[in-house]
Amino acid sequence: MGKMRNSDNQTQPGRAIRPIRKDDNVSMARVIREVMTEFGAVGSGFSIEDPEVDDMHGAYSDSGHCFNVLVDTDGVVGGAGVAPLEGGPHGICELRKMYVLPQGRGIGAGRELLQLCVDQARALGFEACYLETLDSMEGARRLYQAFGFQDLPGPMGDTGHGGCDRWMLLSLSDG
Repeated sequence: MGKMRNSDNQTQPGRAIRPIRKDDNVSMARVIREVMTEFGAVGSGFSIEDPEVDDMHGAYSDSGHCFNVLVDTDGVVGGAGVAPLEGGPHGICELRKMYVLPQGRGIGAGRELLQLCVDQARALGFEACYLETLDSMEGARRLYQAFGFQDLPGPMGDTGHGGCDRWMLLSLSDG
């Protein structure tokens, strides 16, 4: 398995980020459901109800889509992807399903996962990256802000996630 660096630039053996595989579907669905439940993001209006949760590999196999998983010696502990923003302006993608279990937090892995998604969004030709999150996900919001995501006054597109209460956008043309 590859190595990742944590925020102290010490190598973290046994951790890697790679494209999702079909055999990751069950593990990634578990991660999504555990993290969303941890933050009370359950029920209608949250991505926990999305049909794609049980087939992330299939849902992100189309052109203009990608999904990556964070793995360690215990298996899949997180993931994130990008896809065109449904019902949104042309050239805007959405950061989707970025969730990391507690054992994968605080070591710089989320930062690397987000950087990979931003890089992939640029490579796919998107001009901006949109995301929806919750006010209660303070650590995630701090990470997004550190990357340059700006708060928006309301939602964009037609994601179906009316339970989210924070919306952010990152211009991808700034390098």
